[in-house]
Amino acid sequence: MSTLEQRYHAVQQRIDSACQSAGRQRAEVALLAVSKTKPATMVRDCYQLGQRAFGENYLQDAMDKISQLADLDDIQWHFIGHLQSNKSKTVAEHFHWLETLDRIKLARRLNEQRPQTLPPLNVLLQVNISQEVQKSGVAPADVAELAAHIAELPRLTLRGLMCIPEATDNADALATQFDHMQTLLAQLQPQHPSADTLSMGMSGDLELAIAHGSHQVRVGTDIFGARSKAD
Repeated sequence: MSTLEQRYHAVQQRIDSACQSAGRQRAEVALLAVSKTKPATMVRDCYQLGQRAFGENYLQDAMDKISQLADLDDIQWHFIGHLQSNKSKTVAEHFHWLETLDRIKLARRLNEQRPQTLPPLNVLLQVNISQEVQKSGVAPADVAELAAHIAELPRLTLRGLMCIPEATDNADALATQFDHMQTLLAQLQPQHPSADTLSMGMSGDLELAIAHGSHQVRVGTDIFGARSKAD
């Protein structure tokens, strides 16, 4: 068994155990394998283990992999980095999901640029749940307004919310932020029934995130090892 396979199965086991501890069905929680900076060969190996959804932060790095792995028809590419408006066309044309939508100008550009030959782009609103000034994301109080704008854009489908909580070892503080995210999603769902996804939790806090309602955890290093390079 390769190191990648060992790591991948270990992460899946953590998710299994977290779901069991939280009294949740395993099917409720998806794994997004964060493959940023990793070569296409590693992504292919992970795909062959059964993984289908991969998260990318850097567009050129991602496009190289998307091209090399074009034969994998059911692979799903999620863009999870901050997206500048002048680079939106690449995401609109080549990705299945954008998890960091936080402004209406970007939403409108993506809607205009999404090819009619593709299904609508799945989007998550990135919420600055810790309200840190240096972080991207829509303020919690503005989530409903942004969601209403997106509902008017036919080439986008609002699938839910994403957050990166504050970097802290205080489990109570993290739990409070995760609970706030759950509340925001519950408030969205009556008007936006397609919003079925709460993306929160990474290697260090996935168990806590699952206990507080996460539907998708984002794991990179614990699957692929340390970053190959700095960006």
